[in-house]
Amino acid sequence: MLIKKLKGFRDILPEESALWRQIEGVAVEVFRRYGYRELRMPLLEETGLFRRSIGEQTDIVEKEMYTFLDGGGTSVTLRPEGTASAVRAFLENGLHRTDSKARLYYVGPMFRRERPQKGRLRQFHQLGAECFGWPEAGADADLLCLLWDLFDTLGLSTRVQLQINTLGCRGDRAAYVERLRAYLEPCRDELCENCRRRVDHNPLRVLDCKSTHCQEASAGAPTLLAGVCGDCGDHFVQVRSLLDRQQVPYQVNPRMVRGLDYYNRTTFELLSGDLGAQNAVAAGGRYDGLVETLGGPAVPALGFAAGLERMVLMLAEGNAATAATPLAFLVHRGEHALEAALLLRRQLIRAGVEADMDYGERSFKAQMRSANRAGARYALILGEEEVAQGNVAVKNLDAGTQETVAQDGVASILAATGSPASEEE
Repeated sequence: MLIKKLKGFRDILPEESALWRQIEGVAVEVFRRYGYRELRMPLLEETGLFRRSIGEQTDIVEKEMYTFLDGGGTSVTLRPEGTASAVRAFLENGLHRTDSKARLYYVGPMFRRERPQKGRLRQFHQLGAECFGWPEAGADADLLCLLWDLFDTLGLSTRVQLQINTLGCRGDRAAYVERLRAYLEPCRDELCENCRRRVDHNPLRVLDCKSTHCQEASAGAPTLLAGVCGDCGDHFVQVRSLLDRQQVPYQVNPRMVRGLDYYNRTTFELLSGDLGAQNAVAAGGRYDGLVETLGGPAVPALGFAAGLERMVLMLAEGNAATAATPLAFLVHRGEHALEAALLLRRQLIRAGVEADMDYGERSFKAQMRSANRAGARYALILGEEEVAQGNVAVKNLDAGTQETVAQDGVASILAATGSPASEEE
């Protein structure tokens, strides 16, 4: 093998794809019911979009982005997250004028050049929701209900914990950063190398650090929740009250911060004990100033992103999905049987019946073995006699029974039995 996949990238094989389809299908339906419409965004954006939105002093911008010059000399970046691209699309396509209260969702790959780890490779996949135009606490609670319902529908809500916090407004956050920096400065030498640098540039990220030394050093740090202004405090109280009424379980984590510069007020993470140290399976919050930062009007907004790889890991443990199997397998023998089998297979597929077949002139026994390996429920046998009479022999591989029916009627008969594909949906 001369050429292999790059480090931090992987193939998703058909056996695993069933789980991906299950998650994506459930997500799309939950989004639809909550009034979200699909947004498809380009993978490649101008680098300035992420530098301006995420923040210059973040790990993502400083060392994790795939950035290069294109043929025209423009600095471009493979998107490392979806929110900045969604806001750019919201503005560039004039939705702030035609649909200022917009609910959008997306599903797709993101790219960060960081150390590959369980559930997070250099190409990873996210599904996300972005809600524009509502400053009220009801929008925060509704988005969290959506997120909880998504995991509940997938059967994962008993394996996750929702943690929430508030970052206050821009003034609250700026004042807190100074208080936190003053606290961390005397214990700078106890921090890891990254966090010693973060004290100067982005001290909030010290609270996120997984290093035991950093966690111990910052254990007594002041919390932002204790110092938010009255309006922001009232907003957070309303969010909590609405979640309580909706019976969405949560914990307040005053140490939880979002390291990206655009977050304010409500912030949250959905954590799982099944994923090791990197235990966040979804995260998000409010980012009221981002639309304005990117050149638009002052539009309040909030959203979240969930990691598909981590959701797949959680779902795979329960064997919640299996690879699709055909309902029928066509077995053909004779000079004109291949042509008839291809025609009948297409008729079945167009009728909604999943059907498979071999294309070569293999023996009857070999084709029957293929039918059994494929997990088919029926073998449809087309020999010279069946072709000449316009019939097909239908063998029930579970019961061992067999009957002959007209070729033009077999599709409706099998469709009525229900195919595995339709049952899975």
